[in-house]
Amino acid sequence: MTDHPSTFRGDDNHAHGIEWDDRASLHRVDDGDGVLDAAKGLRSGTFAELIRHMMLMPEDERAQYCIEKAGDREYHAAEVAGLSQRPDFPAG
Repeated sequence: MTDHPSTFRGDDNHAHGIEWDDRASLHRVDDGDGVLDAAKGLRSGTFAELIRHMMLMPEDERAQYCIEKAGDREYHAAEVAGLSQRPDFPAG
């Protein structure tokens, strides 16, 4: 995981591309965010694990959920479906 840049020896350790192993959590789209947002997560795991989980849901239910990835970035159903089809998406 590359949550924090390294300052040891000033090396650039930022990997380019999608960090499939970053921490993430599954949320309802309408959970209201706010100060207690982290406590509202329904499931947590790596970004790739949660994409796999969302893709197992019936298609008509996916729009009710989003994945919040480390750094407060939200991924909604259409984007999650697209990410699951990428050639570099890790096999489960």
